[in-house]
Amino acid sequence: MRQAESIDHVQQMLTEQGYVCGRPLATVVFLSLKLGRPLFLEGEAGVGKTEIAKALAAAMGRRLIRLQCYEGLDASSAVYEWNFAAQMVAIRTAEAAGGADRAGLQAELFSDDFLVERPLLEAMRPDENGPPVLLIDELDRTDEPFEAFLLEALSDFQVTIPELGTIKAPEPPIVVLTSNRTREVHDALKRRCLYHWVDYPDFTREVEILKARAPEATEQLSREVVAFVQQLRAEDLFKKPGVAETIDWANCLLALDVIDLSPAVIADTLGAILKYQDDIAQLQGSEAKRILDQARDSLDEV
Repeated sequence: MRQAESIDHVQQMLTEQGYVCGRPLATVVFLSLKLGRPLFLEGEAGVGKTEIAKALAAAMGRRLIRLQCYEGLDASSAVYEWNFAAQMVAIRTAEAAGGADRAGLQAELFSDDFLVERPLLEAMRPDENGPPVLLIDELDRTDEPFEAFLLEALSDFQVTIPELGTIKAPEPPIVVLTSNRTREVHDALKRRCLYHWVDYPDFTREVEILKARAPEATEQLSREVVAFVQQLRAEDLFKKPGVAETIDWANCLLALDVIDLSPAVIADTLGAILKYQDDIAQLQGSEAKRILDQARDSLDEV
């Protein structure tokens, strides 16, 4: 089980897991670990917010527990549920045996044996490898009542189950919250956290990321892919490609044994980097060649 000893050490640990980050991000991750504060990451989809939590868990030898947020998520779904099917079997078994003790049966039905733990409760259980990394992913998809509940849970790192009482984490988990900023998250929750905006990387860093995540790609192909994607982000698109799409595209090109980019190859593989038909249609014909030419011109200037 590894501990983060310094900002440089955080960068090194993440790099070992294939996550290349700059010093500002490494600094806020280090401070989050050092101070025991939740880390709130905002940014466009696909820039690597979720991957930070995964890389951090792997680097520190901690368990990763992920709460994927969605519209309508409530406290009970995030904390626990009772296994009603198993409870019904237990009730019928007791009735068939006859003379069931009602008080004893109720205590048995609402015990740990029938408790289904959800991510928030899981993260508050003791772990021999140390507190887990709790990833609360895409918080902006939930609504304000869940935010209010989460604010309380992250303040005390405890949850209450009416039938069992209050369960408090022996050590607070390492909490990473992410948001794609489809809506604003309440200031009260943000104040509990250390904040960082995860932006698209510059050319040099994105090439480094591609080398780490698609090492089979040649230097020339990696540079062309990154230059093209970065030019693409300057276009008026409904959804700009993130770093995740850069990596996906490079792997697709490798699978096709592509050595360098051409308008024909780009047209055939646009679905790896663009996810909306209107955006794909915008790059048909001479547009792909125009952007590729601009990308190659930019390489001459780097």
